[in-house]
Amino acid sequence: MTTTITDSHCHLDFPDFDSERPEIITRALEAGVTRMVTICTRLKNEPKVRAIAEEFAPVFYAAGTHPMSAADEPLATVDELVALAQHPKFVGIGETGLDYHYSAESKDIQKASLRVHIEAAQETGLPLIIHARDADEDMAQILSEMHRARPYTCVMHCFSSSPELGRAALDLGFYLSMSGIAAFPKSKDLREIFASAPLDRILVETDSPYLAPPPFRGKRNEPSYVVNTAKVGAEVFGVSYEDFARATEANFDRLFSKARVAKAVA
Repeated sequence: MTTTITDSHCHLDFPDFDSERPEIITRALEAGVTRMVTICTRLKNEPKVRAIAEEFAPVFYAAGTHPMSAADEPLATVDELVALAQHPKFVGIGETGLDYHYSAESKDIQKASLRVHIEAAQETGLPLIIHARDADEDMAQILSEMHRARPYTCVMHCFSSSPELGRAALDLGFYLSMSGIAAFPKSKDLREIFASAPLDRILVETDSPYLAPPPFRGKRNEPSYVVNTAKVGAEVFGVSYEDFARATEANFDRLFSKARVAKAVA
């Protein structure tokens, strides 16, 4: 029996997948990837992302405004996000966050957008999905400040930031998600950050169509390849692939409890 695992973050609505979306989902299922969370990065695209989740039973979705789009999109409102969250397959808020690598000039609007998304996570009880790049100090400060005011849950998606931000997130009870970056040969320091984290706070993802792990690096990523990243994760934690998959499945069920309930009902 194939070991099951979840791709906790992908972008199935992107044009890269338009010509063969059913085949990609079939390949994922054949690899044991029985759940996928497809992420909407611009709220104007939410109807398309929702339609994919409605069409394919293994697919759930989340929606928010990506920090690199924050300056180009209308500022989301808490009420808007809460309303979207009423859909039975809507399981997370985001992705949101801060990206000063490419978009430092919009840092103020990024911070405002991040706070709106955190409030929506606090209001709905759904996990926040965070993108962080070159903004560790501001990220830790905002996440911590708002968590003290009203606790919420969160995953640091595609985590590749500093050990300090990783520790700050873990101290708040958050999760770190391992993407194909962690499987790159030169990512030894990143693997050490993951190795220092508790296994019960780890998720895996593809962030497809980006960041394909070896042996697919440089090609279009897809959800079935999360297995390759998870095999590296198993090595990092010194456990079998089956045990690593089982642990990350339990972690996903704990954090994305709405998806767990929906699967149980289906």
